[in-house]
Amino acid sequence: PIGAEPIGPARVHFRLWAPAGQSVDLVLDGGARVVPMAREEGGYWSVAAEARAGDRYAFRVNGDEKAYPDPASRFQPEGPHGPSEIVDPARYQCQDGEWRGRPMAGQVIYELHVGTFTPEGTYAAAARELEELARLGITVLELMPVAEFDGRFGWGYDGVDLFAPFHHYGSPDDLRAFVDEAHRVGLSVILDVVYNHFGPSGNYLRVFSPAYFSDAYENEWGDAINFDGADAGPVREFFVSNAAYWIREFHFDGLRLDATQQIFDASARHVITEIGEAMRAAAGSREVFVVAENEPQLTDLVRSEADGGMALDGLWNDDFHHSAMVALSGRREAYYSDTHGTAQEFIAAAKYGYLFQGQYYGWQRHPRGTPGLDLEPWRFVVYLQNHDQVANSVHGRRMQYLGSPARVRALTALLLLMPGTPMLFQGQEFGASTPFLYFADHEPELARLVKRGRAEFLTQFPSARGFEAAAPLDDPADPRTLQRSTLDLAERQQHATAYALHRDLLRMRSELPAFRAHRRGVVDGVVITDTAFALRYMLGGTDDRVLLVNVGPDVSRDSIPDPLLAPPRGCDWTVEWSSEEPGYGGIGTPNLWPEDRWYIPADSAFVLAPIPQRERTRSVRRRTA
Repeated sequence: PIGAEPIGPARVHFRLWAPAGQSVDLVLDGGARVVPMAREEGGYWSVAAEARAGDRYAFRVNGDEKAYPDPASRFQPEGPHGPSEIVDPARYQCQDGEWRGRPMAGQVIYELHVGTFTPEGTYAAAARELEELARLGITVLELMPVAEFDGRFGWGYDGVDLFAPFHHYGSPDDLRAFVDEAHRVGLSVILDVVYNHFGPSGNYLRVFSPAYFSDAYENEWGDAINFDGADAGPVREFFVSNAAYWIREFHFDGLRLDATQQIFDASARHVITEIGEAMRAAAGSREVFVVAENEPQLTDLVRSEADGGMALDGLWNDDFHHSAMVALSGRREAYYSDTHGTAQEFIAAAKYGYLFQGQYYGWQRHPRGTPGLDLEPWRFVVYLQNHDQVANSVHGRRMQYLGSPARVRALTALLLLMPGTPMLFQGQEFGASTPFLYFADHEPELARLVKRGRAEFLTQFPSARGFEAAAPLDDPADPRTLQRSTLDLAERQQHATAYALHRDLLRMRSELPAFRAHRRGVVDGVVITDTAFALRYMLGGTDDRVLLVNVGPDVSRDSIPDPLLAPPRGCDWTVEWSSEEPGYGGIGTPNLWPEDRWYIPADSAFVLAPIPQRERTRSVRRRTA
């Protein structure tokens, strides 16, 4: 509805929503040409002018000497303070005409930050690595936000030009080529978008209309967006169009909506529902899906409109992450304090997704979550690492530095074989030694405030208090913080055991029917001890599997009185896969049934498969449980 649209070889139509303007001019050729725009109904202004793709333009409101970039700019080659560039989206010829996309169920997601995934930090450099990710077993890439923001580097959550891909990563056509290459090698690509706030620098929307923002709600990161107040219609249209734009013009396969709890809308139909609807309409016959981050864990986000929901597809599941990190590190502090890392928590997460679905949550001192026992497991995105959780520590340490290697392997097996939708954070698949720190390039005063705010945030962890005196926090504005966070892809070979672990687990997830069955009711669990448990995947007969996990000390039992550990009729259990194989860095797979006792070594995971009793060997369970 707004923006610069080529309508011929040397003619472009410009449209802008600027109800605050008494007059609006289009500025071309660095100010050499000024073209008055015509007023339309509803605060819109438009004009068709001689121009072509590659030309730069801006808007001048009420005769102001300063010209401002287009709120719907497709490209900001000089950053958010400079002029916009006309882009012809039809100029790039996509090669993915046969690509049909993927449904969310059954996928493996890989979260990627373009600026740190490769040393070059560009779409083109990242595209060269996609074939290897597909070979590993990844099926979906999730790009951290790429909308234009101020500065040379950042996480992307401070976007101010939501239609313009960040110019330091490459051109819009470079991004199209990245998505094209992903589709060529069989990868879907979803984009993380921020529809709950704008960044603190480079946002000129108030010049055109103060109605973009609302003071009716308190927002954690600045002014709330106006989705339900006076003049909210064009604002809603702006964001709904943006969602459709990424699908239509770049062929993204879905979106991840950041912090949806800060998208405030009391309208009869929530803007989130309209975003999902517009996105699917833009996709046509292609499969697309939408995942929401939602801190209060509101499951209505993924229910149908008929059931009072917003018709999204999936939800990030922090509860699983928190249990896993407590099990790995032994620390229960700040927002980890309500989880214990116990066997029962892991079984509940595998079966039901969120652990908190309306119970009292001590850290926040009020109930957390809403009921979701009826939801399919694949709707919950589960992870051991993501950008926030790695960086939410003093040193941005990866999980292998928080616990023993054996326990990391066991939790990795749980993540990649449980019925939720697993997500890996870039470099996790090879045990990246590089941290992932918070970095943001701001002007000095804002940078000082950001650094102070980051330090204050970390003090919620008692173990982190006083760190500034002992070892200063990495400065988010220092380019060295970005450089330290950049992956060393040579570690794929140097950390070959970690890479082999992920490769083999993903192959099992893809090939074995038990681990491809992500529907509700297929998996049940057995608590063996506080730290040892089993998940039974019940498809029937020899397709059944048991995932045995121990994140504590050795377990030795004469018997385990639970029918979920009984093998199928006429079968015994054998070890099909072990986290203790030397090829993964383990010490070798022991006999789990010495003298017909159960023995589950410390910090280990095993996949048990049924085999006919006549094929018994030393590594086979000789009696039923």
